[in-house]
Amino acid sequence: MARTISIGAQGFEDLRANGCFYVDKTSFVRDWWLARDQVTLVCRPRRFGKTLNLDTVRCFLSTEFAGRGEELFGELDVWADPDMRALQGTVPVVAMSFAKCKGATLDETLTGLKRVIRTAVEAHGYLHGSDTLTDGDRTFLARVSDDMDNATAADAVNQLCLMLRHHWGVAPVVLLDEYDSPMEVAWTHGYWDEASSFMRQLMNSTFKTNPALGRGLITGVTRVSRESIFSDLNNLSVVTASTPLYQTCFGFTQDEVDEALAEYGLGDRRQDVCDWYDGFVFDGHAHIYNPWSVTQFLQYGELRSYWANTSGNGLVSEVVRRGGARLKADFEELMRGGTIEKVIDEQVVFSELATRPNAVWALLLAAGYVTTPGPVPYNLEETPRRLRLTNHEVELTFDRMAKGWFADAEDDWDDLARALLAGDAEAATDFLADVTFYCMSSFDGARRPAESEPERFYHGLVLGMLASLRGRWSVESNRESGFGRYDVALVPTDGAQGTDPAVVMEFKVFDRRRERTLEDTVARARAQIEDKDYVSSLAARGIAPDRIRTYGIAFRGKEVLVG
Repeated sequence: MARTISIGAQGFEDLRANGCFYVDKTSFVRDWWLARDQVTLVCRPRRFGKTLNLDTVRCFLSTEFAGRGEELFGELDVWADPDMRALQGTVPVVAMSFAKCKGATLDETLTGLKRVIRTAVEAHGYLHGSDTLTDGDRTFLARVSDDMDNATAADAVNQLCLMLRHHWGVAPVVLLDEYDSPMEVAWTHGYWDEASSFMRQLMNSTFKTNPALGRGLITGVTRVSRESIFSDLNNLSVVTASTPLYQTCFGFTQDEVDEALAEYGLGDRRQDVCDWYDGFVFDGHAHIYNPWSVTQFLQYGELRSYWANTSGNGLVSEVVRRGGARLKADFEELMRGGTIEKVIDEQVVFSELATRPNAVWALLLAAGYVTTPGPVPYNLEETPRRLRLTNHEVELTFDRMAKGWFADAEDDWDDLARALLAGDAEAATDFLADVTFYCMSSFDGARRPAESEPERFYHGLVLGMLASLRGRWSVESNRESGFGRYDVALVPTDGAQGTDPAVVMEFKVFDRRRERTLEDTVARARAQIEDKDYVSSLAARGIAPDRIRTYGIAFRGKEVLVG
């Protein structure tokens, strides 16, 4: 009989005690312990088993679980090692998770962080009765509360570790899950500097200037660097998607997915599951699956975008939404199933997300939205890496995100496509006018749309709105045709024998030195289409002239005219 699936369960003890579905990842406990790195940061996408793995480490090492090794770990991989069996239940563990420390304000986030720290200290309440504590220790413990000052909070785990070592005679292990959750929300809500200042103090006190620390294990999605909350941690071992450590410890391998599908009688759905949830690559190890979505599929037997429906898309949506036309054009290529090449620095620098496109790609790679097929280059910081969307589930995620960017417009954006395909320039003008009025500030276009290559802003705006046409039309951008490159074209996939219309568009921003009205700007755009013979590539594909619509689209701030 197939094991019960406990959706959302992240506690190792409960899963094992109740015989629930569990994929054995306990080799991570052994591999991490034997690596002997003092502090390890493991970066993996969200919902990739980081929390469960940390809890597995806690249950294996912690003195709280002494004597329960056979019960919890019997028949699992780590229990086959006699040295590891001797280690089980012998180490004091401090465990924290910052997953819920995500406030809209700095005060809300700091309150959440202090509550987590206070809870971690109170988990070792037995120390109050220890004869190893000094009067100073007891005074410090009395100061630890939800409203403690920042200095006390930053130093609390450091002091707790000293007390634990004195009590047990063993240096404690500190586990910190989702360390970067508060940092992501701090960047999104505009209090990054203040939050990073506190986090820098906390991380330094806990993992660097902590003489009682035995080992530290930190997990997160991103490697936040240079701002930098890790600037003082020269004892930090960082494991990213390009690091040859723990490649199969997070996420499901192909063999593990095959075994699970067989257990639940779903072996005939293997290819569907591969298309939807496979695609993650860690240090060249391909065919790593998103475990959250696979587990949901095992439970319900339905192919859905499970990963996209969980929390955590906010930061990614924000940085893509703020991106310029080049970023949006790159996404259009990816959403057509193509690949792009970017130089990736895996150290995510939040202050550069708005100004350095490659910083955005580092974030998207770390978060699992794009992947790098093929071998990892020797010099990561200088060698371009080929990127593609990870799988079908991610593609649907970005479709949903793109629609959200225009949610405030009164009409469904498919109206723009219908107007252009029908040759209705007036309806297209009305629609774009509404969109720019409601959404312009979302792309920073209302502030400085015309400082550098002004047409690129509007180009990206329209390109994103036409993404939903993929399939019946190919949405092409900056392709050679005739004597130049058209801005955007909608090319019907039914080819020369079909009936669907094609569209060629040229964007122009009003130039007061050359034009008196937007009608003049439209005329200049249309003249360029004709002079450079942009329709020639469509004609070469056998599309008859009466099927081709051409438009000049003129912008002046939030004013739009299509003709």
